[in-house]
Amino acid sequence: MGRLYDQMKRDLELRNFSPHTRRTYLACVRRFALYFHRSPEEMGDPEIREYLHYLIKERKVSQGAVTQAYGALKFFYETTLKRDWEGFRVPKGKMGRRLPIVLSQQEVESLFGAVKNLKHRAILMTIYSAGLRISEALQLKLSDIDSQRMTIRIEHGKGNKDRYTLLGKRNLDILREYWKKYRPRDWLFCNPSRKRPLSTNAVRRVFYKALRQAGIKKPAIVHTLRHSFATHLLEAGTDLYHIQHLLGHTNPKTTAVYLHLSRKELTKVTSPLDLLEEPEKPT
Repeated sequence: MGRLYDQMKRDLELRNFSPHTRRTYLACVRRFALYFHRSPEEMGDPEIREYLHYLIKERKVSQGAVTQAYGALKFFYETTLKRDWEGFRVPKGKMGRRLPIVLSQQEVESLFGAVKNLKHRAILMTIYSAGLRISEALQLKLSDIDSQRMTIRIEHGKGNKDRYTLLGKRNLDILREYWKKYRPRDWLFCNPSRKRPLSTNAVRRVFYKALRQAGIKKPAIVHTLRHSFATHLLEAGTDLYHIQHLLGHTNPKTTAVYLHLSRKELTKVTSPLDLLEEPEKPT
């Protein structure tokens, strides 16, 4: 894409999009151009429709991936090329409502117990204890940990927003133990060179290995720890308003999904089968 790539990158920076969103949007538009082997500047409504249809019907990507591609193309044509997006009349697909996977508290303990490396355990425990996204955990610096106020400062989270979240006592204990052994200088969880944060792929590999060793069969991912954090807080009596702000959600509807995951109210409901008279046992 050359010139257009640089122009879009600059537009994303001027709009103050997060580094992750900038990379994602640029990659989406690059894949769009490669699919047709043409400059996006030469294309329009028919190609956009064909490409989105290809993603849905042939690639069978998730609705989230389709939404990302849609958002990236909309930004590119509307902001970078200054074209009227409404003129394309490209329908945006509805997001299917899928509930996230949640681990029980016993499963979370088993997962941590399966991680023998101190640094790796500290990372996963921090993600769960503070309800972090993996990118937020890996961008943490030593100065973000406030042991006096028992808070963790998240800088430039999703939507480029800063927030504070919890620093649990057990989390602080393992972070102190970790610091004494590894002595990180700037990034809290740095790679072996100490010049950059640990990679997301490294954390994912650690998580999947621990999942197998703990014998957990659920199709969990690292982000499942964040879902589990919110669900366990709700079940312990924390209100949705506080959970919303700890997670950094702008819309309370996003946080409300955890109402569907919590067992707090479900335990008060009796199955209709249990209300029936016990039949005679078959002989």
